[in-house]
Amino acid sequence: MPFQLPPVTRNLLIANVAVYLLQMLLGDVLVLHFALWPWGPDHFAQTADGLVAVGFRPWQLVSYAFMHGGTTHILFNMLALWMFGGPIERLFGGREFLLYYFVCLIVAALSQLLVVHWFTHGFYPTLGASGAIFGLLLAFGMMYPHEKMMLIFLPVPMPAWLFVTGYAVIELVLGVTGTQAGVAHFAHLGGMLGGYLLIEYWRGRLPLKPKRRLMR
Repeated sequence: MPFQLPPVTRNLLIANVAVYLLQMLLGDVLVLHFALWPWGPDHFAQTADGLVAVGFRPWQLVSYAFMHGGTTHILFNMLALWMFGGPIERLFGGREFLLYYFVCLIVAALSQLLVVHWFTHGFYPTLGASGAIFGLLLAFGMMYPHEKMMLIFLPVPMPAWLFVTGYAVIELVLGVTGTQAGVAHFAHLGGMLGGYLLIEYWRGRLPLKPKRRLMR
Protein backbone atom coordinates (compact mmCIF):
# COMPACT_ATOMS: atom_id res chain seq x y z
CA MET A 1 0.00 0.00 0.00
CA PRO A 2 2.19 2.87 -1.26
CA PHE A 3 2.25 6.26 0.43
CA GLN A 4 3.45 8.03 -2.71
CA LEU A 5 0.29 7.95 -4.79
CA PRO A 6 0.36 8.65 -8.53
CA PRO A 7 -1.44 11.85 -9.56
CA VAL A 8 -4.79 10.56 -10.85
CA THR A 9 -5.40 8.38 -7.80
CA ARG A 10 -4.40 11.23 -5.50
CA ASN A 11 -6.69 13.69 -7.27
CA LEU A 12 -9.62 11.25 -7.18
CA LEU A 13 -9.13 10.89 -3.44
CA ILE A 14 -9.10 14.66 -3.01
CA ALA A 15 -12.20 15.09 -5.20
CA ASN A 16 -14.18 12.48 -3.27
CA VAL A 17 -13.27 13.96 0.10
CA ALA A 18 -14.00 17.50 -1.10
CA VAL A 19 -17.46 16.56 -2.36
CA TYR A 20 -18.21 14.72 0.88
CA LEU A 21 -17.29 17.82 2.86
CA LEU A 22 -19.64 19.81 0.62
CA GLN A 23 -22.37 17.30 1.41
CA MET A 24 -21.77 17.84 5.11
CA LEU A 25 -21.98 21.59 4.59
CA LEU A 26 -24.98 21.76 2.23
CA GLY A 27 -27.08 18.89 3.55
CA ASP A 28 -29.48 17.19 1.13
CA VAL A 29 -29.10 19.71 -1.70
CA LEU A 30 -26.34 17.76 -3.46
CA VAL A 31 -28.16 14.45 -3.01
CA LEU A 32 -31.35 15.83 -4.54
CA HIS A 33 -29.59 17.02 -7.68
CA PHE A 34 -26.43 14.93 -8.08
CA ALA A 35 -27.12 11.47 -6.63
CA LEU A 36 -28.25 8.83 -9.12
CA TRP A 37 -32.07 8.77 -9.20
CA PRO A 38 -34.13 6.17 -11.09
CA TRP A 39 -35.41 6.60 -14.62
CA GLY A 40 -39.00 7.70 -14.91
CA PRO A 41 -41.23 10.61 -13.93
CA ASP A 42 -39.88 13.13 -11.47
CA HIS A 43 -40.96 13.01 -7.86
CA PHE A 44 -41.21 16.07 -5.64
CA ALA A 45 -39.29 16.60 -2.42
CA GLN A 46 -40.05 19.19 0.23
CA THR A 47 -37.08 21.41 1.03
CA ALA A 48 -36.56 24.65 2.94
CA ASP A 49 -37.03 26.48 -0.39
CA GLY A 50 -40.24 24.64 -1.27
CA LEU A 51 -40.97 21.70 -3.53
CA VAL A 52 -38.11 20.49 -5.74
CA ALA A 53 -38.45 18.09 -8.70
CA VAL A 54 -36.21 15.07 -8.20
CA GLY A 55 -35.39 12.52 -10.86
CA PHE A 56 -32.80 11.16 -13.24
CA ARG A 57 -30.50 13.62 -15.01
CA PRO A 58 -27.66 12.61 -17.38
CA TRP A 59 -24.88 14.14 -15.27
CA GLN A 60 -25.85 11.85 -12.40
CA LEU A 61 -24.18 8.96 -14.26
CA VAL A 62 -20.89 10.50 -13.06
CA SER A 63 -21.72 12.84 -10.19
CA TYR A 64 -23.20 10.11 -7.97
CA ALA A 65 -19.80 8.41 -7.71
CA PHE A 66 -18.23 11.37 -5.91
CA MET A 67 -20.84 11.39 -3.15
CA HIS A 68 -21.18 9.15 -0.12
CA GLY A 69 -23.79 8.18 2.43
CA GLY A 70 -21.68 8.56 5.55
CA THR A 71 -18.22 8.54 7.10
CA THR A 72 -17.88 4.74 7.07
CA HIS A 73 -18.99 4.61 3.44
CA ILE A 74 -16.36 7.07 2.20
CA LEU A 75 -13.70 5.70 4.55
CA PHE A 76 -13.86 2.18 3.14
CA ASN A 77 -14.12 3.38 -0.47
CA MET A 78 -11.15 5.73 -0.14
CA LEU A 79 -9.13 3.06 1.65
CA ALA A 80 -9.73 0.73 -1.30
CA LEU A 81 -8.91 3.50 -3.79
CA TRP A 82 -5.66 4.14 -1.92
CA MET A 83 -4.80 0.44 -1.87
CA PHE A 84 -5.65 -0.51 -5.46
CA GLY A 85 -5.60 2.77 -7.37
CA GLY A 86 -1.84 3.27 -7.21
CA PRO A 87 -0.78 -0.14 -8.56
CA ILE A 88 -3.38 -0.06 -11.33
CA GLU A 89 -2.56 3.52 -12.35
CA ARG A 90 1.16 2.70 -12.53
CA LEU A 91 0.37 -0.31 -14.70
CA PHE A 92 -2.18 1.33 -17.02
CA GLY A 93 -0.79 4.86 -17.13
CA GLY A 94 -2.63 7.96 -15.93
CA ARG A 95 -4.89 8.55 -18.94
CA GLU A 96 -5.93 4.91 -19.32
CA PHE A 97 -6.46 4.61 -15.57
CA LEU A 98 -8.78 7.63 -15.53
CA LEU A 99 -10.70 6.21 -18.50
CA TYR A 100 -10.95 2.85 -16.74
CA TYR A 101 -12.24 4.46 -13.53
CA PHE A 102 -14.96 6.40 -15.34
CA VAL A 103 -16.02 3.46 -17.50
CA CYS A 104 -16.47 1.38 -14.35
CA LEU A 105 -18.54 4.01 -12.55
CA ILE A 106 -20.75 4.69 -15.60
CA VAL A 107 -21.43 1.00 -16.27
CA ALA A 108 -22.15 0.61 -12.55
CA ALA A 109 -24.70 3.44 -12.77
CA LEU A 110 -26.37 1.96 -15.86
CA SER A 111 -26.56 -1.45 -14.18
CA GLN A 112 -28.20 0.07 -11.12
CA LEU A 113 -30.69 2.01 -13.24
CA LEU A 114 -31.70 -1.13 -15.14
CA VAL A 115 -32.13 -3.21 -11.99
CA VAL A 116 -34.24 -0.54 -10.27
CA HIS A 117 -36.33 0.07 -13.41
CA TRP A 118 -37.06 -3.56 -14.24
CA PHE A 119 -36.96 -5.34 -10.89
CA THR A 120 -37.01 -3.36 -7.63
CA HIS A 121 -39.12 -0.40 -8.86
CA GLY A 122 -38.20 1.79 -5.90
CA PHE A 123 -37.45 5.49 -5.94
CA TYR A 124 -34.29 6.11 -3.95
CA PRO A 125 -30.88 7.64 -4.64
CA THR A 126 -27.71 5.72 -5.34
CA LEU A 127 -24.42 7.31 -4.39
CA GLY A 128 -20.83 6.31 -3.78
CA ALA A 129 -17.63 5.36 -5.59
CA SER A 130 -18.17 1.65 -4.92
CA GLY A 131 -18.86 0.75 -8.56
CA ALA A 132 -15.52 2.23 -9.63
CA ILE A 133 -13.80 0.67 -6.61
CA PHE A 134 -15.11 -2.77 -7.52
CA GLY A 135 -13.75 -2.16 -11.02
CA LEU A 136 -10.32 -1.49 -9.51
CA LEU A 137 -10.61 -4.64 -7.43
CA LEU A 138 -11.44 -6.60 -10.59
CA ALA A 139 -8.44 -5.08 -12.38
CA PHE A 140 -6.12 -6.02 -9.52
CA GLY A 141 -7.40 -9.59 -9.60
CA MET A 142 -6.88 -9.82 -13.36
CA MET A 143 -3.50 -8.08 -13.49
CA TYR A 144 -2.00 -9.59 -10.33
CA PRO A 145 -3.91 -12.87 -9.95
CA HIS A 146 -1.39 -14.55 -7.62
CA GLU A 147 -0.88 -11.66 -5.19
CA LYS A 148 -2.13 -12.54 -1.71
CA MET A 149 -5.19 -10.72 -0.35
CA MET A 150 -7.40 -11.09 2.72
CA LEU A 151 -10.53 -9.63 4.27
CA ILE A 152 -10.10 -7.43 7.33
CA PHE A 153 -12.50 -9.58 9.35
CA LEU A 154 -11.19 -12.87 7.90
CA PRO A 155 -7.36 -12.70 7.88
CA VAL A 156 -6.82 -15.74 5.67
CA PRO A 157 -4.47 -15.04 2.71
CA MET A 158 -5.75 -16.13 -0.69
CA PRO A 159 -4.77 -15.43 -4.32
CA ALA A 160 -6.21 -12.20 -5.72
CA TRP A 161 -8.13 -14.02 -8.47
CA LEU A 162 -9.89 -16.19 -5.87
CA PHE A 163 -10.59 -13.24 -3.59
CA VAL A 164 -12.13 -11.21 -6.42
CA THR A 165 -14.14 -14.14 -7.77
CA GLY A 166 -15.48 -14.98 -4.34
CA TYR A 167 -16.37 -11.35 -3.65
CA ALA A 168 -18.27 -11.14 -6.96
CA VAL A 169 -20.22 -14.31 -6.15
CA ILE A 170 -21.15 -12.95 -2.72
CA GLU A 171 -22.32 -9.66 -4.28
CA LEU A 172 -24.45 -11.58 -6.78
CA VAL A 173 -26.06 -13.72 -4.07
CA LEU A 174 -26.73 -10.71 -1.85
CA GLY A 175 -28.18 -8.78 -4.78
CA VAL A 176 -30.46 -11.58 -5.96
CA THR A 177 -31.72 -12.45 -2.50
CA GLY A 178 -32.01 -8.85 -1.31
CA THR A 179 -30.30 -9.88 1.92
CA GLN A 180 -28.44 -6.62 2.51
CA ALA A 181 -30.95 -3.82 1.95
CA GLY A 182 -29.66 -0.38 1.08
CA VAL A 183 -26.54 -1.62 -0.72
CA ALA A 184 -26.34 -1.34 -4.52
CA HIS A 185 -24.91 -4.80 -5.17
CA PHE A 186 -25.69 -4.70 -8.88
CA ALA A 187 -23.87 -1.39 -9.20
CA HIS A 188 -20.84 -3.13 -7.71
CA LEU A 189 -21.19 -5.96 -10.21
CA GLY A 190 -21.73 -3.45 -13.00
CA GLY A 191 -18.45 -1.76 -12.12
CA MET A 192 -16.70 -5.10 -12.36
CA LEU A 193 -18.40 -5.83 -15.67
CA GLY A 194 -17.34 -2.49 -17.13
CA GLY A 195 -13.77 -3.05 -16.00
CA TYR A 196 -13.66 -6.60 -17.38
CA LEU A 197 -14.93 -5.54 -20.80
CA LEU A 198 -12.47 -2.66 -21.05
CA ILE A 199 -9.51 -4.82 -20.04
CA GLU A 200 -10.51 -7.49 -22.53
CA TYR A 201 -10.86 -4.80 -25.20
CA TRP A 202 -7.38 -3.48 -24.41
CA ARG A 203 -6.07 -7.03 -24.61
CA GLY A 204 -7.52 -7.36 -28.10
CA ARG A 205 -9.92 -10.16 -27.14
CA LEU A 206 -13.15 -8.49 -28.24
CA PRO A 207 -14.41 -8.23 -31.85
CA LEU A 208 -13.62 -4.50 -31.82
CA LYS A 209 -9.82 -4.21 -31.66
CA PRO A 210 -7.89 -1.40 -29.91
CA LYS A 211 -5.12 0.66 -31.48
CA ARG A 212 -2.79 -0.35 -28.66
CA ARG A 213 -2.99 -3.54 -26.65
CA LEU A 214 -2.54 -3.81 -22.91
CA MET A 215 0.26 -6.35 -22.82
CA ARG A 216 -0.39 -8.29 -19.63
